[in-house]
Amino acid sequence: MVKMKYLIPGLLSLVGAVLASTIPSSSSSTGATTSASAADFPKTDGLLFNIDGETKYFAGTNSYWISFLTNNADVDKTLDELAESGHKILRVWGFNDVTAQPGSGTVYFQYLSAKGSTINTGANGLQRLDYVVSAAEKRGIKLIINFVNNWSDYGGMPAYVTAFGGSQTTWYTNSAAQTQYRAYISAVVTRYSASPAIFAWELANEPRCNGCPTSVITSWATSTAAYVKSLDPAHMVALGDEGFGLQGDDGSYPYQFGEGLDFAANLKIRDLDFGTFHLYPSSWGTSYEWGNPWVQAHGAACAAAGKPCLFEEYGSTSDHCGIEGKWQKTALATKGLAADLFWQLGTTLSTGQTHNDGFTIYTGSSEWTCLVTDHVSAI
Repeated sequence: MVKMKYLIPGLLSLVGAVLASTIPSSSSSTGATTSASAADFPKTDGLLFNIDGETKYFAGTNSYWISFLTNNADVDKTLDELAESGHKILRVWGFNDVTAQPGSGTVYFQYLSAKGSTINTGANGLQRLDYVVSAAEKRGIKLIINFVNNWSDYGGMPAYVTAFGGSQTTWYTNSAAQTQYRAYISAVVTRYSASPAIFAWELANEPRCNGCPTSVITSWATSTAAYVKSLDPAHMVALGDEGFGLQGDDGSYPYQFGEGLDFAANLKIRDLDFGTFHLYPSSWGTSYEWGNPWVQAHGAACAAAGKPCLFEEYGSTSDHCGIEGKWQKTALATKGLAADLFWQLGTTLSTGQTHNDGFTIYTGSSEWTCLVTDHVSAI
């Protein structure tokens, strides 16, 4: 998806903001959270997921903004609404990179510099993510936490390029960038490795390497997933890609390999527990009807690999119920599909409505009824 999907809403320009409430002791500055047996953590079960001992198809959504909220009551309200809806999985941004030290009160997680990078574990840093993890634990919500963005929103790979040089296509092999990226992974994973709220770790949001041999991302994902598993063998790991590069279909742009991705090859990576794919016809030059075979093709690839597929992001710019509802029904009926997460969650916080990028589905709306209430009921 194009980076305009992540326009930064006014509610998240937090310069000068004062943290609204303190972090509870269950999510301290060290990231300590409720400990649970690895047997209790989410896992794969054949071509489905098992959460809290139940193997079935699951529904969820995405919230890039929840980790950056400074008001704990807003976090609680959001997760209460998800829990009440029957959603079990929430994908969040576990990254927030800067290349210049921001003003007091601005939430950021990592400062990147060739002269010396720092990870912000303070009250305006990872303690905000601490609260999301702790609050999710209390409500039985399972989180997918992502380590870096392909896009420039909240820093991402472009911020690493600014700090360490090279380009986005060389980011995957840039030793200085990868050393700091792994340092950040270690800080986040070790912080929450005991938490039952973690559904999976995700290497990147929509990684691409335009014009690169597909071996570049496959090699990077292989070594990085193994590194994550060395830190936390008990939780699942995923790539976070859009599902590009898939043989044997209509030859449209997303099926091609020009973005440096080979979906089937990446499914074979031992330490990646499931496949991910996204769906945005309005940005990819395809029709909305094209989306149903795209879902089915990825289900077939995952079934052939013996791993579940997560339909991780999807959205239309109009007729959300009519278009996305069909995709949901297709996903639910497709072997190899284990869950779907629409883009993106919308609600009303103490600061007002969250960002509407044209894809947003707001709690309490008629679209929420058809894409959440009715979908969960169908499951």
